Amino acid sequence: MSTFILALVAGAVIGLALGALGGGGSVLAVPALIYLLGFSPASATTASLIIVTATSATALYAHARDGNVAWKTGAPFALAGIVPAFLAGAASGRLPAAALTAAFAAIAALAALRMLRPTESAPPERIRPAKAAVTGAGLGAVTGFLGVGGGFLAVPALVSVLGLRMRQAVGTSLLVITVNSLAALTARTGAGGDVRWEVIAPFTGAAILGAWDGKRLSTKISGQRLQRIFAYVLLAVALWMLMDVIV
Repeated sequence: MSTFILALVAGAVIGLALGALGGGGSVLAVPALIYLLGFSPASATTASLIIVTATSATALYAHARDGNVAWKTGAPFALAGIVPAFLAGAASGRLPAAALTAAFAAIAALAALRMLRPTESAPPERIRPAKAAVTGAGLGAVTGFLGVGGGFLAVPALVSVLGLRMRQAVGTSLLVITVNSLAALTARTGAGGDVRWEVIAPFTGAAILGAWDGKRLSTKISGQRLQRIFAYVLLAVALWMLMDVIV
C-alpha cells in the first residue's frame, strides 16, 4: 500500500475518533506516523501537532455550531495550558528517540485506561478554579511534550472538575486541544526536523473529513461503546510501542 493511501486511511480513522469522542484520536497519530509512515519520534510529534491543530479546529466549529461548547468555562481552562504547552513543545525535541517513544507509550496506556473508566458529571458546587487551572496547565504540558491533543484527559476533567455535561465536555475539549496544540506548534516553528508535507497534507485532509463524520456518528451510537472499543485499540498500540523500546 502506498504512503499516500496509508496517510489517508490513518487520517480518516483518527479524525473519526476525534470528532466522535472529542479527543483520544490524536493519540494514535504519533504511532501511525512512526510505524506506518516512517517518521522519527521527534518529527512525528511535530507532524501530529499540525494534524491535531487543523482537525480539532474543524471539529470545534461543528460542535460550536450546535451549541456544545462552553466558551466562558472552557476558555480559562484552555488559556492555563498555553505557556506549559509552549515550553514543553520547545523541550520535547531535545529528548532521545527511545525516551520520547517510552513516554508516549506510557501516556497512551494511561489514556486507554482512563477511557475504560466511567465518567460521571460533577455538581456545579464542586467546581474549583485553582484545580481547573492546574489541570489545564498539565494538559498543555502533555500536548506540547508528546504532540497529542490531550482530549482523553480533557473530557473527563471538564466533566469532573468543571461540572459540564458529557456532550458539552466533548465540544469544549476541542477548544482546549486547539489552543494547546497551536501553542506547542508555535514553539516548534523553525526547529527543523523532517516535516514531510506530502504525507502530512493528505493525512490532515482525511482527518478533517473524518472529524465531520465522527461528529455525526456521536449522535447515533453510544459514546461509551465507541470509547471502550477505541480504548482497547489504544492499549494494544501502547504495549506495542513499549515492547519496541524494550526489545
